[in-house]
Amino acid sequence: MAPRRDHKRVLIYSHDSFGLGHLRRCRAIAHSLVDGDSSLSVLILSGSPIIGSFDFRSRVDFVRIPGVIKLRNGEYVSLNLHIDIEETLAMRSSIIRHTADIFDPDMLIVDKEPLGLRGEVRPTLDLLRGRGAPIVLGLRDVMDDPSALESEWERKNAIPALSQYYDEIWVYGLPRSATRCPASTCPRASAGGWSIPAISGARSRPPRLRGRKRSGLTRAASCS
Repeated sequence: MAPRRDHKRVLIYSHDSFGLGHLRRCRAIAHSLVDGDSSLSVLILSGSPIIGSFDFRSRVDFVRIPGVIKLRNGEYVSLNLHIDIEETLAMRSSIIRHTADIFDPDMLIVDKEPLGLRGEVRPTLDLLRGRGAPIVLGLRDVMDDPSALESEWERKNAIPALSQYYDEIWVYGLPRSATRCPASTCPRASAGGWSIPAISGARSRPPRLRGRKRSGLTRAASCS
């Protein structure tokens, strides 16, 4: 049996390429969480090539996984390494899982992609699901046209993953601006509405970690 800990850990995954939006959002979430709980540490897994240029508060750190870049035709290639994209993804997936295994988070927050880039985070989802850690999908409030989003998630096999792995979906933003999606696309949202943690302005209460309990965050904005 693992030794009892007197501190909590949250792992945040973001596939990232060159954009700043995902990185800034994950950083803001991490800072908000540690501000709200002095016993909490947050580790960010990111493929951003510029994450090292950002400052992070105490008890927030990051692991940089090998970078990728998206071409105009929609395909991904390795950012700096002269290796096949499949080898790059295999390395990324291995680093993500091994980091999660050792860090042993009390909660995992996945940014935007339910299975990660080309499914790279699925082994980690299986690992932490087996340990009983709550798993949360974080989405920005405005993503895309609902029909386009549903088509994209069907293509990526993301819809079954929501039911298989995720305890909650957090939408970052105001309830009135949240993307509305069909219930078939967002089963966690249709079950109880969106969870919207306040990552700017008023602080949200710290999530309840371990034991697959609800996070205790405010419910808002129906997804029907």
